[in-house]
Amino acid sequence: MVKRAAKPKEENMERSAPRQSAADRLKQQRAFIDSVARLAEPLCAAEGLELVHVEYQREPGGLTLRIYLDKPGGVTLDDCVTISRQLEDVMDVHMQDGPPYRLEVSSPGLDRPVGKLTDFMRFKGQRVKIRLSAAVNGRKNFTGELAGVDDETIHLQVDKQTVSINFNDISRARLINYNGEH
Repeated sequence: MVKRAAKPKEENMERSAPRQSAADRLKQQRAFIDSVARLAEPLCAAEGLELVHVEYQREPGGLTLRIYLDKPGGVTLDDCVTISRQLEDVMDVHMQDGPPYRLEVSSPGLDRPVGKLTDFMRFKGQRVKIRLSAAVNGRKNFTGELAGVDDETIHLQVDKQTVSINFNDISRARLINYNGEH
């Protein structure tokens, strides 16, 4: 389920800004995502929902801020609408100088995002697809079974070997064909 709300901010603001390095853009993007998550978490908890993941990325329709929610029994369209309205109001107050975005609030679906360290522990034994920001063993993309977590190191069983991945190097991770609660 997706609830879309247009955010009336100019996307041209991004084009007129001086050029930044990719590392600076990534750092600002992560700070924005962390700020949104801090604002969304208490709203979700008050509604009996889990904030699964927050992502912010460029898509064909512009810059999209996507919030994934879950709860036992599944998320309804009303849940998405409620959080969307509340979050937009809170962001208008607390993040007036934030970057432009189009807000989408959704259930996680079959390819559930895995974004928190606790999620990697929670879904041990599940198949996952991970994309890294820095290559490990010459690769940035891995598909395998979550084998465990030590501190901030994710262990992934790929074929018949275990690959160790630093949590902070993960740019995107999703469960593959996830069909139940953990």
